[in-house]
Amino acid sequence: MNMIEIERALRELRLSGIAATLNTRIMQAQATQEPFLQTFASMLQDELDQRRSRLIERRFKKSALDERLTLNDFDWRFNPKVPRQACFELHTLKFITEGANAIIIGKPGTGKSHVAAALGHALISQGQPVYWSSTAALVQRLLAAKRDLRLPRELARLDRYVCVILDDIGYVQHDRDEMEVMFTFLAERYERRSVILTTNLVFSEWNRIFKDPMT
Repeated sequence: MNMIEIERALRELRLSGIAATLNTRIMQAQATQEPFLQTFASMLQDELDQRRSRLIERRFKKSALDERLTLNDFDWRFNPKVPRQACFELHTLKFITEGANAIIIGKPGTGKSHVAAALGHALISQGQPVYWSSTAALVQRLLAAKRDLRLPRELARLDRYVCVILDDIGYVQHDRDEMEVMFTFLAERYERRSVILTTNLVFSEWNRIFKDPMT
């Protein structure tokens, strides 16, 4: 096969990562006289790297995260009271593997959403599917699904995400229907799939969200 035929074959096989660096790898091999297996391994790594990059880009698009924030971007001097050690402990993502949840509580403007987004970014960088939403928007989505008798299907779609990040749980309307679908969503994921919540309400104030004490 000549180069044209090889490039055509790579396109047919959808090996765009190898195709993108083929000429560079050939020149590198010729210049250094490296063994064929080493060159071949480098070409395979190019393909894997590109596929991983495309996967991560798709994950970001589906996540609805607006920014790719990290804890390294966080201004710890702005609010020294933010528990840095606890934030970095969450960043290990151990709680995700355990199917546990994280609740980030603080006053407005303290960086809760930044920390939550950084956790989402870290998960996506590992190739994990994540979904970000304001709590109010997700509740309306679930209510619409319930009205259309497709709530189980909607919950199944959300179950594809290893983690759902809900911003500002305290800003929903708190009526009974909203809290019912919210409770159903949380109960469906409990101890299986993780949820990260941000809120400015401490636990003693959560009766403003869930009116039923049992809930």
